[in-house]
Amino acid sequence: MDLGLSGKSVLVTGASKGIGRSCALLFAEEGCRVAIVARTREDVENTAREIESETGGEVHPLSGDMSVQADVDRVTAETIEKLGGIDVLVTCAGSSPGGLMEELTDDQWYASLNLKFMGYVRSMRAVLPHMRERGSGSIVLVIGNDGIKPSYWETTAGAANAAGINVAASMAEQYAPHGIRVNSVNPGPVNTGRWDTLEKAFARDKGVSQERAHELAVASIPLGRIAEPEEVADLVVFLASERASFINGSHILIDGSQRKGIMDT
Repeated sequence: MDLGLSGKSVLVTGASKGIGRSCALLFAEEGCRVAIVARTREDVENTAREIESETGGEVHPLSGDMSVQADVDRVTAETIEKLGGIDVLVTCAGSSPGGLMEELTDDQWYASLNLKFMGYVRSMRAVLPHMRERGSGSIVLVIGNDGIKPSYWETTAGAANAAGINVAASMAEQYAPHGIRVNSVNPGPVNTGRWDTLEKAFARDKGVSQERAHELAVASIPLGRIAEPEEVADLVVFLASERASFINGSHILIDGSQRKGIMDT
């Protein structure tokens, strides 16, 4: 299937590893020119070289912290300069700590909301005027299913994700007349380094081994496994493409029908 993405300019945040890296790789395979962003310069440069080597595509590494507005503005300007514009924005930068309410600190709450929610707000705020001027664009926010289902062990993620989903819906309505689509992709557990960290924290709070924590995570998913980052990337890239030209303001779950938190299993 031709997704109509060849030659498009794409900015992916949080792209040095995990879901973001898989998205950047697939966009490059589709013939896009890609700018990838992560906080650690060495990591993002290594990832860019790997993707270029694997795909033969054009990948520009940029370092920046999406919790800092100046970094977001700089990265956006650099992407426009290097790629000649931004047709697609994909936000993957951000994670939230797991934990129980009585043990979560204000700093953990602020950290979750500042990066996972406000990082996405900052990215959209920087890119939307450019897309409006061009009269087209697609934004895909990789958020998470905790914004839709409750999980008492993942309340910081749930709060940030629910806020992100609400803002995505609002932006979809506001900017559709300007030819801009905004959608969210909401994974459950995905086989990434971040999930490994969460599994360790879950095991700690549950008082079990990480192996048992993984078993409980899998037990919460009717399909009987966690997702691979490439599966999430497939959905993200499709939503960004011309094949999804009438999908706007949608919040798509990709979680194997997980409807309860892993603490509940």
